[in-house]
Amino acid sequence: MSFHLHKFPLLSRSGRLERLIEEFSDDEEEGCVIQLHDIPGGPNAFELAAKFCYGVKVELTGTNVVILRCAAEYLEMTEEYGEGNLISQTEIFLNQVVLRSWKDSIKALQSCEVVLPRAEALQIVKRCVDSLAVKACTDPKLFGWPMMEHGSMQSPGGSVLWNGISTGARPKNASSDWWYEDVTVLSLQLYKRLISAMETRGIKPEYIAGSLTLYAKRYLPGINRRQGTQENSSRFLSLSLASASSEDDQRLLLEAIESLLPMQKGVASTRFLFGLLRTAMILNASPDCKGNLEKRIGMQLDQATLEDLLMPNYSYAVETLYDVDCIQRILDHFLFLDQTTGGASPCSVDDGQLIGSPSLTPITMVAKLMDSYLAEVAPDVNLKLPKFQSLAAALPDYARPLDDGLYRAIDIYLKAHPWLTDSEKEQLCRLMDCQKLSLEACTHAAQNERLPLRVVVQVLFFEQLQLRTSIAGCFLVSDNLDTSRPMRHSIPVSNEGAMPPSALRGEGWVNAVRENQVLKVGMDNMRLRVSELEKECTNMRQEIEKLGKGKSGWSSVSKKFGFRFKSQFCSTQEGAINSQNHGTKEPDQLKLRQSRHKENSSSSD
Repeated sequence: MSFHLHKFPLLSRSGRLERLIEEFSDDEEEGCVIQLHDIPGGPNAFELAAKFCYGVKVELTGTNVVILRCAAEYLEMTEEYGEGNLISQTEIFLNQVVLRSWKDSIKALQSCEVVLPRAEALQIVKRCVDSLAVKACTDPKLFGWPMMEHGSMQSPGGSVLWNGISTGARPKNASSDWWYEDVTVLSLQLYKRLISAMETRGIKPEYIAGSLTLYAKRYLPGINRRQGTQENSSRFLSLSLASASSEDDQRLLLEAIESLLPMQKGVASTRFLFGLLRTAMILNASPDCKGNLEKRIGMQLDQATLEDLLMPNYSYAVETLYDVDCIQRILDHFLFLDQTTGGASPCSVDDGQLIGSPSLTPITMVAKLMDSYLAEVAPDVNLKLPKFQSLAAALPDYARPLDDGLYRAIDIYLKAHPWLTDSEKEQLCRLMDCQKLSLEACTHAAQNERLPLRVVVQVLFFEQLQLRTSIAGCFLVSDNLDTSRPMRHSIPVSNEGAMPPSALRGEGWVNAVRENQVLKVGMDNMRLRVSELEKECTNMRQEIEKLGKGKSGWSSVSKKFGFRFKSQFCSTQEGAINSQNHGTKEPDQLKLRQSRHKENSSSSD
């Protein structure tokens, strides 16, 4: 772009233009032609500087002050060439207006991208970054940021003023994330410098993570895979911004965001971290970046959901539908941290009863989550048995108070892989503890044809054991309630008809009696179930005896399963019959003795 200007207005304000004009000879009739190819800001900056030289009033704003300051430095518009020259004017405006305003500081820092080398040399970038960092680290309630930026004035009583008149409305309270959206307009280079300056000034890690989350969602569309309808506008904006950047730029952006994330647990949501990891796999990020994201997720795996774990497999070398290996590495890191921090056993199993309340422990929540994940990946026919076993056996025994979820996953895997051999099925079923199955799971497993016979027998045994233990407990509660009923009739009553405090405590027995009635109904149902189980055990015993092994075969089976008593648990009816037979034998023996005694007495006579 060409400009036809007079010499003397330019000579009076710019040192560089003065030297360039003097290089031309005075004898030339044609006007001198000066070429300025490297002026900061280009033709627009030179036009504003030329207007200033002609005495035209130039309006300074947060958007053009940096470019004019760099152009004035390039043209050497110092105080030697006139008082109140462009350098001093832009410096005053920059220090007294721009750096005191959050919005103008953002605009000025954003304009530095065009003239970055010059702005760096003049310390403009550093001053803008420091100003923004101070404002972001300061409580907005102290100085009114950012409400003062929007032109709202407050009366001494605290209400909002409009044209000097109190409206009675109260100003909005600024939250800690008021600056997140504003800094997303910055380029990655300037944004990294701003975040580093905030960390140096001691801003809280969760604020850094919140800003990084919003910045990543704006420029990385893969993270916004699961959004609500209320975020559709921001989703379309992120897609348009990401489409303009190349895949390499997105990879560099993702790696930079990962490096800036604080390492503290819980500062970033688990869903956001899974979104970063998923995007890193799509963009083929560096192994260090993906490994660090897996470690971050492992630190807070107890906060994840099943939907987060279902990560598609983006590698063509693996045939499984979901990336099971990645989840295995995340789980291993979680278990390593749990052991390092001294995570104790939250519960134990003693005589079939669960001790403790492990429902709130992280490792128990992870165990429940992994059982659900195993049930989701089990239908995959390409999932090999060693991978399934490794993922299921990674958690310690105390992590699962009940093995119902694991049994469900094993049953689904057996259904999807019917070609497994009997030895492989037994090896798979060893992952679960039949003693930790609920009554509902035992009932289902006893009728499950996919389970090996050994497992079915174990399930039947432990189911009967649980039922007998429950019945014995119900009888114990019933006896305690029966012995405590006379106490209710001996409660003294005062003259006024009011019961003393000790009598008020006895009112709880009414509810206990009602519960006792409910328990009796439950005992009747359990008795029926016990009888059904005894019939099933008897039928199984007869079938085993038909195989030709006879009594020795059943004893060998019982020894194989570790039963200390041979047939007592499934032949209580036989015990009753034997006792009856024994009772009938005793009268016959008495009759024989009486007849022999009569014969001896007659012979003596």
